Amino acid sequence: MTDVAWEARVAALWERLDAMGRDAFVQAMLDLAAECDPEDPVALFEVGSAHDSTGYTEAAVGYYERAVEAGLGGVRRRRVSIQLASSLRETGHPERALAMLAEERERGSDEYDDALAMCEALTLAKLGRDREGLSVALIALAPHLPRYQRSTVNYARGLVGEPPIR
Repeated sequence: MTDVAWEARVAALWERLDAMGRDAFVQAMLDLAAECDPEDPVALFEVGSAHDSTGYTEAAVGYYERAVEAGLGGVRRRRVSIQLASSLRETGHPERALAMLAEERERGSDEYDDALAMCEALTLAKLGRDREGLSVALIALAPHLPRYQRSTVNYARGLVGEPPIR
């Protein structure tokens, strides 16, 4: 089981990512994870993230899937869905990624909603469904605009043949 001190060491390692070579970073994360139970969901997630962030996307998928199976919870549960979907999209499984994102959206709403929308938009584009992807991105962007939120949402809905919101 991970603890506060271990989490602090993981956070400190992430801060050094850009200063380390990719193999050294992954090995350092593997070393930290080795201090935990082999099926600790947080450790598995962090190792998957280390692989993903350093370009070892295919290796990340297995760690992410094991983290989910091991019961990853909290904010990392939402993050793993986004990161795993992104990895699946980039390793030739965009349909599976899109299904995962839809399932995650059904779980609820939080501060990662826009990241989820970004991943969905990119996945739709990967599938050749650019108008749908643009619509998703514009709807996610709309609340952040100083004006034109309603217009943006209505134009975005029009891109995919949905009626405007009155």
